[in-house]
Amino acid sequence: MEGEWRMEAGLAWLLRAAWIAGTLPILVASIPSSRPSPFHGVLSEFASRGKTRKSSSQKWTVPQSFFSQFYAVAVVWTTIVLLATWHYAYKMAPLDSESLHFSTIASHLTGGSHIFSLHKSRSTSAEHRYRVWKSVFLLLLMELHVMRRLYETLYVFNYSSTARMHIFGYLTGLFFYIAAPLSLCTCCAAEVFNFTADQVAEINVEGRDLLSITGSDWWGYVKPITKLGWFEWIGAAIFIWGWVHQCRCHTILGSLRTDRTDEYQIPHGDWFELVSSPHYLAEMIIYAGLLVASEGTDFTIWLLFVFVVANLGFAAAETQRWYLHKFEDYPRKRRAYLPYIY
Repeated sequence: MEGEWRMEAGLAWLLRAAWIAGTLPILVASIPSSRPSPFHGVLSEFASRGKTRKSSSQKWTVPQSFFSQFYAVAVVWTTIVLLATWHYAYKMAPLDSESLHFSTIASHLTGGSHIFSLHKSRSTSAEHRYRVWKSVFLLLLMELHVMRRLYETLYVFNYSSTARMHIFGYLTGLFFYIAAPLSLCTCCAAEVFNFTADQVAEINVEGRDLLSITGSDWWGYVKPITKLGWFEWIGAAIFIWGWVHQCRCHTILGSLRTDRTDEYQIPHGDWFELVSSPHYLAEMIIYAGLLVASEGTDFTIWLLFVFVVANLGFAAAETQRWYLHKFEDYPRKRRAYLPYIY
């Protein structure tokens, strides 16, 4: 359907433009120089939070504890996108050979008519069906990530009452967790939206209950995921590797300030022995896992990954400077972000 194709193409280009627009200023500000440029200072002010904030002014800032709002929005939004995409995949993009055979016969019997299904035109391609289920898989991983991050902001971290972050960084975070899930499913976002709108209309107009819409074939929702290829599972393994280490590093950071005082300590343990910001390194690995699981075929996901690397690299460099300035006995062998490299 041409309308859906235009909508998906428009969304993809909008997301790509946003990731490029977010990455370029960071790269420019990160150019090495003998003295930090004014542009670097402005971007550093926007991105700084908590201990790395140089200004004591609270103008245009919000409490750092508002991090929990990022992840509350992320959990709600990712869940909505995941469930809608998963239901669409189950109904319109079956991967099993029996469903594919039935779909082909039905299409021939109806002469490829739109009466058979308004949404079949894109889903009849086996390659496209596979991409739809791959999107479901990526969104499942994203859901696992943001749910843990919400838990950590609520129960692991003890944010100081004086810790602040710039409103620009706050809004950037909200945008990120809305745009990132969409970037993982641009290949079918328009189809999912139109299909979901039709399903909601059936509930509202025809009075159908939710169970009759979703069905009770729970194994049918899971089985196609087991048929995904090696790239998806290797990517998931990389994702879990980063996920587990970030969980450990966040636990270490949270344990340093159990009494909510403003005194900072040098963290030790896990990847902290290698880099100053191992939680950022783990985040990069998490998104690298998503990139591998996508098979690297979607340029939008590549740009998302580049933004994550650039953004966290910039933040890690600022954190490294703060540690070196704060502690005279800080381990000099620790790199900022990448072990033995940067």
